[in-house]
Amino acid sequence: MPLYEYTCQSCKNDFDALRSIAQADAPIACPACGSEDTQRIISLFSAIGSEGVIASGGNSCSTCAATSCSSCSSKTQS
Repeated sequence: MPLYEYTCQSCKNDFDALRSIAQADAPIACPACGSEDTQRIISLFSAIGSEGVIASGGNSCSTCAATSCSSCSSKTQS
């Protein structure tokens, strides 16, 4: 089941939820304020295989899944 990211238009809280593809754009309540005025947002991703990073959605760090890495000082560019 995919993990989707959402933002609440009422309280500006960002949260994620495991939902089926069919439910991806269905209303979902914000866990912080309970509002259903939420919107799915674009998620960044990274896939790490035995040969290092094999797919990336904005992460330039090849040693971890973070958007910045203190051990290699790599930062994601916007």
